[in-house]
Order: sequence, then C-alpha cells, then structure tokens
Amino acid sequence: MTPRPGKVAVFEQFTADGITTMFGNPGTVEQGFLDVLESVPDFDYVLALQETVAIGIADGFARAGARPALVQLHSGVGLGNGIGMLYQAKRGHSPLVVVAGEAGVRYDAMDAQMAADLVAMAKPVTKYATRVIDPSSVLRVLRRAVKIAMTPPRGPVFVALPMDVLDELTAEAALPTVIPNRTVTPAAADIAEAVELLAAARNPIVLMGDGVSVSGAQEQLTAVAEMLDAPVYGVDNSELNMDPRHPLYKGNTGHMFGEDSARRLSDVDAVLIVGTYVFSEVFPALGNPFPPGAKVVHIDLDDYEIAKNHPVDIALAADPRPTLAAIADGLAEAGRARGIFDQVPRPEVTADSPMMAVFAAELHNQTGDDLIVIDEALTASPHLTAHLPRRLPGTYFATRGGSLGIGIPGAIGAKLARPDAPVVGFTGDGGSMYTIQALWTAARHNVAAKFVICNNHRYQLLDDNIDRYFAERDIAQHVHPSGFDLAEPEIGFVGLAESLGVPAMRVDKPEQVAAAVQRMLDHDGPFLIDLVTA
Repeated sequence: MTPRPGKVAVFEQFTADGITTMFGNPGTVEQGFLDVLESVPDFDYVLALQETVAIGIADGFARAGARPALVQLHSGVGLGNGIGMLYQAKRGHSPLVVVAGEAGVRYDAMDAQMAADLVAMAKPVTKYATRVIDPSSVLRVLRRAVKIAMTPPRGPVFVALPMDVLDELTAEAALPTVIPNRTVTPAAADIAEAVELLAAARNPIVLMGDGVSVSGAQEQLTAVAEMLDAPVYGVDNSELNMDPRHPLYKGNTGHMFGEDSARRLSDVDAVLIVGTYVFSEVFPALGNPFPPGAKVVHIDLDDYEIAKNHPVDIALAADPRPTLAAIADGLAEAGRARGIFDQVPRPEVTADSPMMAVFAAELHNQTGDDLIVIDEALTASPHLTAHLPRRLPGTYFATRGGSLGIGIPGAIGAKLARPDAPVVGFTGDGGSMYTIQALWTAARHNVAAKFVICNNHRYQLLDDNIDRYFAERDIAQHVHPSGFDLAEPEIGFVGLAESLGVPAMRVDKPEQVAAAVQRMLDHDGPFLIDLVTA
C-alpha cells in the first residue's frame, strides 16, 4: 500500500466499511481531516450547530438504519457537550463511531488550552474508548472500533485522533471490518430444560426489550407468548419488539419506580426474560422482585445483564431469534399450541379526547404502515401510541436513557437513513429546547422529516413524579416548584422554527388538526407543528 497521510487513509477505511456520512460540528484540531473530507467523492458531512445535536442525529440514523453512524466531535469541549446524548446512546445500544481531534501527542506535556483526557471522559458513556498514538495503527484501531460498536450488544465507541498522528504517513491497507456472527443458540439440553420449566408454568409472564428487535425475533417472541398464553411486558423497550395491538402485549413495566414493576410480577410462577436487563427504573427495587418459588429463564446476547441484579434459574447467553424458535418447537412437542388472538382495536376519539389523541388519530388516518415515529412525547406518549400504533418492525423508536432532546435530531437521522419513508418526530416543549437548533440542520440539508412539539408549557413528568414523592413521604400536596413551569415567557415555536429555516404552524384547537396534518405531510421539506396539549 502506498503511504499516505492518516487523515486521508481514515476516509478510505470509512468507505471500505460503507460509512459515507459524518455528523459533526467542526473545530480547529479536526481541520486537517475535515479539509480532506471535502475532496472525498460521495462522502457527506452533515453539519450540526452543537455536538449534542450531531450525536442525536447519528443516534436516529443508526437506529433506523441498523448500521454504524459516524460522529465527529471537537476535542474535549465538544465531547463534554455530547456526554448526555452519548449516555443515551450507550443505554440504547446505538452503534455510534465517535471521533474527536486533539492538538497532538507532542503537546501532551504542555497541559495547554483544551487539553483533556478524552478517553477518560468517554469511557463511562461508551462501550469502548481509545486513543491512537501511532500512525501505523490508525486504520486498525478504527476497524476495531466499528467491530465493537456493531457486535451485539451494540453500543457507541470513541476514538481520539491527535492531529500530528493523522498528519503522519501510514501504509496500512483499508479493509472492510469483520463483524463477528453471534447468531448462536444454546445446547440442546439447555433448550430442553427451559422448555420443561416454561411448559409447566400455570401463570407465566414474558419480559422483553430491544434485544428482540436487534435479533429480528418479534415473530418468535410472539409465538412463544401465544403458546404460553403469557402477558408480555416491555422493560428496556424502545423499539417495536411486539405488535402493540396484540392482546397479550400489556405495555411497559415502568421506568421510574421498582415497586411498579414488582406489582406486575406478584403472582407469577415463571418468568421469561428476552433481550433486556431487569429492571430499568430510575429507582429500582433493591430486593428480589420475583415471587418466592418463581422460576426465571433469561435469554440475551448481553451476558453482563443476565443475573446482574436478580438470580435466575436458566441463563442463556444466546441470540433471541433462534433460541426462541427452538423453545417454540419444544413447546409444540410438549403439546402447547398457539392460541387465536384478535387484534385490540384502536380507542375511539370523542369530543372529550385530549388534543394529543385527536392529533395522533388523524395522523394515523392520513398515513400508512410505513410511517416512522420517533417518540419523545413522554407524558403525551400513551395517547400517541394508543392512537398511532406502529405495527411493522423498524417504524417506532422511543427515547431511552433519560437524556432529553432526541425527538428532533432523532427524526432527522431516521429520515437520512430511510429517505423513502415518512418520518415524524414527537417531542415536548421542554425536551425540544435542548436541541432546537437541529431544525437548522434539517433546513440546510433539506431533510424532509416532520416535527411535532407537544406543548403543555411544563416539565409535566416532573409534576407527576413530585406528586408521588409527596405521597410516599406523607408530605401534604402543595404548589410545585416554579422551575417546572415553562409558560412564562411563552416560547414562540413557530417563529423560532421559521428563524432556523423550517416552516411551522401552531395548532391549539381540535378542528385545526386535520388540515394541519395534511399541510405537514404535503410539505416538500421539513415542517414543524406546535401542538398545544395543555
């Protein structure tokens, strides 16, 4: 291989891996390889006005496209800006490949402006973090990063690229990264043991999460649930892991309080956990939530999560799809047949229905099954998912990880990954303001995603949580903290969107909804609706 600067070779490596888009916000220490990018054929740089936005767009791109997304951050300050969204990507197992420049290895001893230990900063919020210090290993390290990001359990990775290392010549060849195949099933004896345990259950329950979606195991999960006649609850459940209109699907266990999840398990005698950790609440139960005597089977490729917090009886570090298929075969041999289940109808919209329900129902009426929904509606989400159910894998992506601001940039990324599908991102008035400048990126690159701000003029989730806090501590109800209120001054989302190049309209009456939805969908480009929900 003819030697060439590392800053040139990195784009040969990205191209070899089919990565032809970089999301980022530029900085001086990255200017060398960003200058090279301008001359790379068919390689796009999607400019974000802040690093959180760049990561949010990449997260939507990786999730909707099921492939790695490349992000460029600016040294320690840019990485610091993006930490919260990187945490979200780690919790959600998004395969992001994040790179950041540095002034150079030769300046390490100077403790100069913007000097920081980037690897130490990135480690808590990534699956893997490293720094390249030798020009002959630049491409090797990048391949390792892509491999780690894409190997289930997937997750974000970080590579620091010092400027002087990239300026040096490297003779490394750019080769496609090899992703290990983890389509593995347990030994036959382990499958048989799991089948025997589940077949004997009189009151089983299924707990599932996004490992089902990554594996493509939705059909297999449904088959096993039907054979067991078991209710299915989502835990780490932010994608379409089971048809939400299936009568066995009962929604999520809860994301805030462990007692809520434990109540759903109070009388079960067998638990099948698939593709998730247990449990994902902010305040989890410290004791064992499984009833005494209940038998637990846990299937996941993420072996770290199996029996991490609570004991299980059968631990299967395996791919959910073939493993569930084998269990279904075993249950059939044991005399278990799939039941016949009618689809749960969508709820009716009445004159008393909340605005979010009216809007979601109308959007359902005007779109097809291929509509992709990015859901950061939070407290408005139950109305959204009830009236706008997504039933095809890859058409629903909810916020995860606790970092606000994914709704707008996530929709942009999803639209870039799936340009032929309509994409609508929902967010709250509070969440939108974390990343509102993402609208500028949509306008600049003419990304025809649509955006809906569920505007209730408050951090409503905090209102709900503090009410519970008062009740649990026997504190008399009183006025909530003023910091929960967003009504004064009123945020002019229409004017704000238009100032960033995105046309918008405000909807505050049910009779405006149908025309607004049609205008949004018909518009050739990004469009925003400020939907007043309270």
